[in-house]
Amino acid sequence: MSRRIVCLRHGQTLWNVEQRFQGHSDIPLDETGQAQAARAASLLASLRPTLIVSSDLQRANDTALALGRIASLDVLVDKDFRERGGGQWEGLTREEIAARWPEEYVAWEAPDGEAVGDVALRVAAAMRRWASRLEDDGLLVIASHGAALRLGICELLGLPEQLWPALGGLGNCSWSVLQEGRKGWRLLEHNAGTLPEPVNSDDRPDAVA
Repeated sequence: MSRRIVCLRHGQTLWNVEQRFQGHSDIPLDETGQAQAARAASLLASLRPTLIVSSDLQRANDTALALGRIASLDVLVDKDFRERGGGQWEGLTREEIAARWPEEYVAWEAPDGEAVGDVALRVAAAMRRWASRLEDDGLLVIASHGAALRLGICELLGLPEQLWPALGGLGNCSWSVLQEGRKGWRLLEHNAGTLPEPVNSDDRPDAVA
């Protein structure tokens, strides 16, 4: 088998620049993010994707649509590729979170937010579900979010949770490449296409530092 998955993080938003936790909040790409999406699309189109699926949040969907236009493919939507829910942290800056929830900030566990294990299972299951639709030489592009993709990749690779911090975060419109082999999925590239000044995501601070 040579089925592959490209995990593409969405382009920059204003909340990224302000380091606000986005989570399920539906924040659009800013002008820089739109340019990043166009650049990533021009590069990834050369890989000849056969299937494109995105989160239902517009920052990821618009990133996927930029690729779909060049690759002449429709973009399918799956809510399971949403970012990790941030609960009471959504819309707040990292400084505000650290000041109001110092212990939770260190653990990066938002009150009323999604647990990392739940996100990992949700995203990895969706990855497997969509990859099963590919032909043996097919390429699936998933446009999603920084924390969601990192956690999903870790789960798909079968890494124990204590090793998840070993995989760093994704920059805006950077991507990771997974390939299916006889013994499961393996990581071929991670955080490829990083721009000169990557912007941090909703992922835990030590994953994107």
